[in-house]
Amino acid sequence: MIPDGPAGTAGTAAPAGLFSEERSAEVVAASFAATPDPRLRRVLTSLVRHLHDFVKDVGLTEREWAEAIGFLTETGKTCTDTRQEFILLSDVLGASMLVETINNRAGGELTESTVEGPFHMVASPPRELGADIAEDGKGTPCLVTGSVTGPGGTPVPGATIDVWQANDEGFYDVQQPDLQPPLNLRGLFTADGDGRFWFRSIVPRYYPIPQDGPVGRLLRATSRHPNRPAHIHFEVSAPGYRTVTTHLFVAGTPYIDSDAVFGVKPSLVREFPEVDDPARAAEAGLPNPFRTVDFDVVLRADGTDDADGTDGTDQEV
Repeated sequence: MIPDGPAGTAGTAAPAGLFSEERSAEVVAASFAATPDPRLRRVLTSLVRHLHDFVKDVGLTEREWAEAIGFLTETGKTCTDTRQEFILLSDVLGASMLVETINNRAGGELTESTVEGPFHMVASPPRELGADIAEDGKGTPCLVTGSVTGPGGTPVPGATIDVWQANDEGFYDVQQPDLQPPLNLRGLFTADGDGRFWFRSIVPRYYPIPQDGPVGRLLRATSRHPNRPAHIHFEVSAPGYRTVTTHLFVAGTPYIDSDAVFGVKPSLVREFPEVDDPARAAEAGLPNPFRTVDFDVVLRADGTDDADGTDGTDQEV
């Protein structure tokens, strides 16, 4: 290229290493070329390219940029020991579900995963099989049963089943520390020798995600509702198997087709039929009538391939 004038004057092409609107992503990405960790180099390079494409695509203004920085700053300041606003933001943008889905491609008989959510902020208390996790005694009683197996139905004795859920008004214990007992509706169970588990609880209610922070403001600005369908969280693990984080959704609950965090998968929806049988109620230690649900979990053995033929790890390309 023949320059139009002396170096530094208008019309002169920028040297290859200098920033320009046209070559912005290329120049910034090149600054990471010496990054020792190849995975970090790949992630940062791709992030820069997509970020610069986005800024150019929407013609981002300086005011919008400043507002975005302020929004992210407020999101961070809203986080506490019992509230994770950044996870909530990731959830409502669908990023959490996408990461979960990419990293846990189930297929076949394996239990599908879904988001952990922002309320797994405290450790669930160890409880005996059959224990009642509804410590305040409020809500429609429910018996939850299930099994943990590997592929092909092999029982997984001693599997750990971590559960947590909202109450019958749609709130978690950490949201109502003055109204709910600590660790209400949480439990850490160990499957028996046949991989079976069971516990007493209540039928959860659908609920809105927190709306008093920046994420709630974002939903209002975009005319999106904040609600999640009723569900119970499960995180199931065992030595030699890949941990699965998933939900048990209540069939027929409002918002089952429009979850604010996109977490619903058809394979995770179950009926909660009513049982009107005094003898069964007495055996279960619940008032009559009560609801019941069975939720079997199939874990992937460690080291086995994902449904797409990969082992779930990222490859440097």
